[in-house]
Amino acid sequence: MTTTISDRVVTTRSARANAHIGRHAQTIAIAVVLVVLLIFFSFSADRFATAGNMLNLIRQIAPTLIVATAMTFVICTSGIDLSVGSTVALSGSLLAIVLQHGWDPTLALIAILALGAAIGFVNGWFSAYQGIPPFIVTLAMLSIMRGTALRATEGYSTPIDGDLWIVQLGQGRVAGVPVPAILAVVIALVAWLTLTRTPFGRYVIGLGSNGESLRRAGVNTRRVGLTVYVLTGLAAALAGVLIATRLSSGSSNAGTGFELEVITAVVLGGTSLFGGRGSMLGTILGALVLGVIANGLVLLHVSPFYVQIVQGGILLLAIFSNSKVWARFGAVRK
Repeated sequence: MTTTISDRVVTTRSARANAHIGRHAQTIAIAVVLVVLLIFFSFSADRFATAGNMLNLIRQIAPTLIVATAMTFVICTSGIDLSVGSTVALSGSLLAIVLQHGWDPTLALIAILALGAAIGFVNGWFSAYQGIPPFIVTLAMLSIMRGTALRATEGYSTPIDGDLWIVQLGQGRVAGVPVPAILAVVIALVAWLTLTRTPFGRYVIGLGSNGESLRRAGVNTRRVGLTVYVLTGLAAALAGVLIATRLSSGSSNAGTGFELEVITAVVLGGTSLFGGRGSMLGTILGALVLGVIANGLVLLHVSPFYVQIVQGGILLLAIFSNSKVWARFGAVRK
């Protein structure tokens, strides 16, 4: 009798372990890929593993990570936001312009973040309340925001005075750690807690998996859909501020291809483009993988043009893995 009970306990524990691995297989896989990349570039590129390069790496990927955490919420609802790159450009450009016109840096920062939230509100209102496909809405906003940034700057970069405190958001350090990295870590932690530990996070996942059932349960699904786009707009505006202050310049050309990088990080981390499944930890790992690849290739003196080719290939592979490989793996585990 004792042996039988013991066998059952072992079997139950084994089944739970297998189920846990099945649910997090892609996150585990991307973590392994990250470790392999770190080892490879550490041996192949002399300066890769230095403390200075590591700090520079996390500072560079901070804007991507910040927007990717917000994009995770959007994609979990089976939505998409293609306007984040243009929002980055417009936010950074307008920040530089208003500072040049003598605005108080604090007021300028608040105004730019409010602008980002307003852009997200427009995206969410058309998508969630008017039923227009998010792809179409955000594609239109991509064009509008980029055109607005070009018109505002006339195609030129606008310098930012390095003596203003706001420049420290992009260039400052706290105990040797870049400020953008600290902001990215804090935002990623809050996003992880929100997605995994709050009713809003459950609503986001539910909206992507079965929105009608969620609506019948009394949840205002349109408000949830609107909120996630406001979050991405706000995150993109913050990313634009960080990039502009890091470079001490606002440019309408900033953020070109940024939406591809962000979406790749999210999908690579295991979030399904079809909604209903997401991993904030996976998104963080996905952003790190992209940052390590870009940084490592530059240190190996590989043409930067190949970085976009690699990112596109990774996105295609990630989507294939999401819809075919890991979906089947999860089904087998179940």
